[in-house]
Amino acid sequence: MSVRTLPLLFLNLGGEMLYILDQRLRAQNIPGDKARKVLNDIISTMFNRKFMEELFKPQELYSKKALRTVYERLAHASIMKLNQASMDKLYDLMTMAFKYQVLLCPRPKDVLLVTFNHLDTIKGFIQDSPTILQQVDETFRQLTEIYGGLSAGEFQLIRQTLLIFFQDLHIRVSMFLKDKVQNNNGHFVLPVSGPVPWGTEVPGLIRMFNNKGEEVKRIEFKHGGNYVPAPKEGSFELYGDRVLKLGTNMYSVNRPVETRMSGSSKNLASRTQESIAPNPLAKEELNFLARLMGGMEIKKPSGPEPGFRLNLFTTDEEEEQAALTRPEELSYEVINIQATQDQQRSKELAQIMGEFEIMEQPRLSTSKGDDLLAMMDEL
Repeated sequence: MSVRTLPLLFLNLGGEMLYILDQRLRAQNIPGDKARKVLNDIISTMFNRKFMEELFKPQELYSKKALRTVYERLAHASIMKLNQASMDKLYDLMTMAFKYQVLLCPRPKDVLLVTFNHLDTIKGFIQDSPTILQQVDETFRQLTEIYGGLSAGEFQLIRQTLLIFFQDLHIRVSMFLKDKVQNNNGHFVLPVSGPVPWGTEVPGLIRMFNNKGEEVKRIEFKHGGNYVPAPKEGSFELYGDRVLKLGTNMYSVNRPVETRMSGSSKNLASRTQESIAPNPLAKEELNFLARLMGGMEIKKPSGPEPGFRLNLFTTDEEEEQAALTRPEELSYEVINIQATQDQQRSKELAQIMGEFEIMEQPRLSTSKGDDLLAMMDEL
């Protein structure tokens, strides 16, 4: 497991979250000034200096539920509110989109280009906010400084860590199904055509050498694909042609944001196991959340400007139905952990959580655990 994976995971998932929210804000005809405020507030919070300092510290990944807690806080950093069903759908879309991008990366190092594509598009959302632009550019410089000198092996370890994180997620997304890049069981279809990774040759030729290093024989074979050489390497500079399109905004064209649950027994079983299995890192996860959220600066709404609710479904009825029919095994609402917190940590968490103003969500009672957010609020 690479201890350098968390920043890439957080920034790419955050980028996908912003793409989806931007699309839904436009689809629901939210006034331009309110939509800009929502995106500006979220991006400003996401790229806050103290928050980034905590994020870039070497650390292992934690559970999907712990990270989802951070994104729920982030999504509510402005005047916009999401209910449980829409938040579940938002997180499903974010994770499946980035999983697809990681799977299709030609080289492990290209996950950095995917991250830069997300940052480039995010900067387009805040062109009129130079202060926030500076925050994003500073994060770019941190990425270049930390990841620019990593070896191919270190990037391979990062990619492997990401794939392990995503391996049990097989949620069907209508966009991927329509584009025939995802099967009905939720698994992605890997292409057998297009450019090969930069620095490699199109398959189809075997060269044989003698003990002096001289080529003595060539054998051609049919590879069954339709590959072409890579035109050029993507730019890792602050401004430049990334070449790779993974990580760009899929919703820039007006497309519906939909997800459908695959319902595969294997998937449900694995997710259920994650919920009920004892978590030996429970205390570390709470400490992680305390540090990460402690760096967030949530701006409280100023003035009489009213908030609004964003719906990730076409209608309110669809949203209500999704909340009722979502399999319990796929719910992120409850996390089962048992951890003894010392008095000092309790005070720190109480102080941190007190800075957030989140609308009350209905709690599910369980004999084996409590809602993570509520647990943290009560410490």
